[in-house]
Amino acid sequence: MKILVLNGSPKGRYSITLQTSNYLEILHPEHEFDVLNLGAMIKSLERDFTEAVAKLEWADLLIFSYPVYTFIAPYQLHRFIELIKESGIDLSGKIATEITTSKHFYDFTAHKYVEENCHDLGLNFIAGLSADMDDLTTKKGRLQAEKFFDYLVFSVENRLFVNNCVPNNKIEPVTFEFEIEEEVEKSGDVVIVTDCEEDNSSLKNMIAYFRMKLPRATRVINIRECNIKGGCLGCFGCATKGKCVYSDGFDTFLREKIQTADSIVYAFTVKDHSMGSRFKMYDDRQFCNGHRTVTIGMPIGYLVSGNLSRESNLSTILSARADVGSNFLAGIATDERDPKTEIDNLVLKLTFALENKYQPPQSFYGIGGMKIFRDLIWLMQGMMKADHKFFKSHGQYDFPQKKRGMMLKMYLVGALISSPKIKAKMGNKMNEGMIAPYKKALDRARARMEQK
Repeated sequence: MKILVLNGSPKGRYSITLQTSNYLEILHPEHEFDVLNLGAMIKSLERDFTEAVAKLEWADLLIFSYPVYTFIAPYQLHRFIELIKESGIDLSGKIATEITTSKHFYDFTAHKYVEENCHDLGLNFIAGLSADMDDLTTKKGRLQAEKFFDYLVFSVENRLFVNNCVPNNKIEPVTFEFEIEEEVEKSGDVVIVTDCEEDNSSLKNMIAYFRMKLPRATRVINIRECNIKGGCLGCFGCATKGKCVYSDGFDTFLREKIQTADSIVYAFTVKDHSMGSRFKMYDDRQFCNGHRTVTIGMPIGYLVSGNLSRESNLSTILSARADVGSNFLAGIATDERDPKTEIDNLVLKLTFALENKYQPPQSFYGIGGMKIFRDLIWLMQGMMKADHKFFKSHGQYDFPQKKRGMMLKMYLVGALISSPKIKAKMGNKMNEGMIAPYKKALDRARARMEQK
């Protein structure tokens, strides 16, 4: 086969992810490999896409190779996919897969994003390899990469491709009008971050209606108008002091103009199964905060134009972003069916959250994601000094081995219930003991009510 590795890493040939493809190329001289370092040359590809078209037309198999950035693929790969679609090149019938490296923080949503766009392009897709950053340096990781390639060839030979599961029921956005209410003085600070284009009347109306209905002062930041010179370079220059290597001032702007707000509402149009490349550039550049959840407790919301009901993966990302950051997701209002009612409901919930400082506990999305970060930062604390300081001060090093009292208690319980005689004598006392702390909480609640 003629295999084209689409290297989405901004590090180009220094990409850790790329080394897996290099390894496979050495082991399989019967195939012809080529690499397009699109991540490092995205600006030049925007000016002239000719080289990319030639390589794409040459290839039988495309391998999307990239590190996972912020729940999904890097901005540079987002932009490349947009350029493919804009070019009009016909890739139907060709075969595609993907190789990623990460610490497995939402690698599955990144893989799904690439898969969905491959289906858009008419590519026959084969499920890819999600490797740990260090896997190629281990015997087990190298074996997994080798077996993946064997499976890839097997799937090509037998035409075993992943089916496209995105529903076809496309819904046109609902056009709605509303009467402008008299402006009143409002307090507070809710920032609306958007990439809304001038001719996007639906999203503009959603933003205008939301601002009118929310009983809090709002301001709009359109990231199309912001001076963001490029996507995250993955250089880790911000790891020690939190300062980005770019000189565009985005990190200062982010911290002083956006993260100081009472709440953030994101407004965007669904594009290519994501928030679009401009928003991805914005998200990736937020890595100047490293893995620090600096907006803990801040409620957030979304105004979405487009068929979000057809985008289960994107919906997962929106929910997970909030959960990982310990942000209450007040709602996602769309223009698919009844934008007025959905925005009204978003306003009500956001207002409640702000007035009552509502912060529900994290679910699996948040807890699982933060445990991955916890272990990563603990190991890399010597380099990620700013992250380590934040995690330490916020009690996020909640390793289970620190809870020695609980562990000893469980050893005792285990010894008791392993004896049939003792277990029979205990009867229901064990269950009573387990709920004893909860009874205390109920007693305190009754005492509070009696005081009222």
